[in-house]
Amino acid sequence: MTKELTELQKTLQQNKALFVKTAKRATIELDRQRKRLATEINRANARAQRTRVDLQKKSERLVNTTARKAKQELNRQIRNLQKLLDEARSDAAKLRAELAPVKDDLTNARNHLAHALHIDRALAKIQRQLSRKPAAPKKPARKKSAKKKATGKAAPRKRPVARTAGN
Repeated sequence: MTKELTELQKTLQQNKALFVKTAKRATIELDRQRKRLATEINRANARAQRTRVDLQKKSERLVNTTARKAKQELNRQIRNLQKLLDEARSDAAKLRAELAPVKDDLTNARNHLAHALHIDRALAKIQRQLSRKPAAPKKPARKKSAKKKATGKAAPRKRPVARTAGN
């Protein structure tokens, strides 16, 4: 039995050594994989960081480009509106220039109308006077005699006559 025990002990020692060796190998291999995965994770994080920065820069460029395009479009529209405004102003100035003689003509026409109305009224008045019956010839007015000058003596007053109920 001692032989069997020694063999079992020997086998146990060999298995123990094999177990420790396999455990060390597994531990070393797992450590290598951990380091490799940690390196890959760091690389992936760095790649993600670079990608995020690149996307941010691209989006800023896109925003700037879009803003620039929008600004250019707005400036183009503003220029078009300014042109339309300038054309409208020049048209208005032309119309005002054309309107000045028309206003003068209108003022003259109103003056002539007022004058014609006055003449028309005067003619109507004369026509009315002519259409009336001819007035009877006037008697020659008597000449007023010169008043006599007062001599200094006051004229006697007439007394009023008292009226009775029977009169």
